[in-house]
Amino acid sequence: MEADVRFAPAGLHDAAAQVEGSQPPTPRAALAATPWLNAVSREVLDRLAGAAVMHRLPAGSIVFEQAETPTFAQFLIGGSVELLGVRRREEAFVELVRPVDLLLPAAVLNRQPYLLRARVLSEARLLMVQAEAFRDAVAADHALCLAVLACQATQFRRQIKLAKNVRLRSAEERVGCYLLQLAESCQPGAPVRLPMEKRLIASELGMTRETFSRSLAAVARHGIRVEADLVTVENPDAARARFVLDPLIDGIETLNPLLAKEV
Repeated sequence: MEADVRFAPAGLHDAAAQVEGSQPPTPRAALAATPWLNAVSREVLDRLAGAAVMHRLPAGSIVFEQAETPTFAQFLIGGSVELLGVRRREEAFVELVRPVDLLLPAAVLNRQPYLLRARVLSEARLLMVQAEAFRDAVAADHALCLAVLACQATQFRRQIKLAKNVRLRSAEERVGCYLLQLAESCQPGAPVRLPMEKRLIASELGMTRETFSRSLAAVARHGIRVEADLVTVENPDAARARFVLDPLIDGIETLNPLLAKEV
């Protein structure tokens, strides 16, 4: 029997719609609504909530700067945040983060500066836990430690997939596969809107804006048309024949924490 393989743009989580739709009003409710924290005890969640605040940021806001030392562990509960590498005035897009996820938790856990800038793409709802309280809870509670480990493992696997996509595919293949998986995550035959600006998509796919534009013209010959920011797959068979989606590059990364075993 063939596996049921689903594809979606990198960075999407199955839990996003659930948590964004409910819009938890308090830190405790937000933690309770985060599926990958289900195995964490009420006492630990209460302790985290006691050291946390909810924060809403409009599009364009800077969540934190590259080289800044974290003072909070930040859960993205709603909206989206872009992670950017910065050199002087130049920015390079690294990843689009969607709910429910932690923003660069390695920096928080290691007490080290952030390696990237985080900027809100669409209005973001953040749960901010004091960094020291977060580290203490992770160190003390096995279930929370496993959940955070799973979160970081998922983030690592997303970055490996992005690296494979850039290194193993031509520019045309990268663009074609990106557009095809975007279209196939929605209703068949219906136009779908690009999730972010073309310059950011180009950066994520490891190419210049000019190369991205040329690749759009090339993929049109294989049944994928892009007008402004709308994508339409006019010839699905031709598109799938030319741009073969690979579950080890394009598949959804699910976050599944290990369950703590009783000793």
